[in-house]
Amino acid sequence: MSTPLNHLSPPSVRERSACMCRHGFACSSFAAGHALHLIQARIASATPSEWIDAIVEHADATTGDLVVRTLDGAAHVLWNGAGAALEAPAGTPIALHVRYGVLAVGRTQFNVALS
Repeated sequence: MSTPLNHLSPPSVRERSACMCRHGFACSSFAAGHALHLIQARIASATPSEWIDAIVEHADATTGDLVVRTLDGAAHVLWNGAGAALEAPAGTPIALHVRYGVLAVGRTQFNVALS
């Protein structure tokens, strides 16, 4: 006799696959703007000439949105669900690796989604 398989409805599957940062826990996803993957951090550090210095112009900790302005005046709109906006309020100097989507606030690095 075989046991019946549990079939999950599509809404139930989507609910279970949502990142834990949406529920106030640590990120469980390595997608852009979520947890920083070790390989992502390593390839960003292996290309030091691509880091650019910038100043946080706006940071919204409730949504995770940041606007940073580079020293040459270019603005970048970023999103991070892992708390980058809490670590980098407006006026904070940061480094941004645009190619690999890494934001460095001091020694702390974040995976960011660039808009």
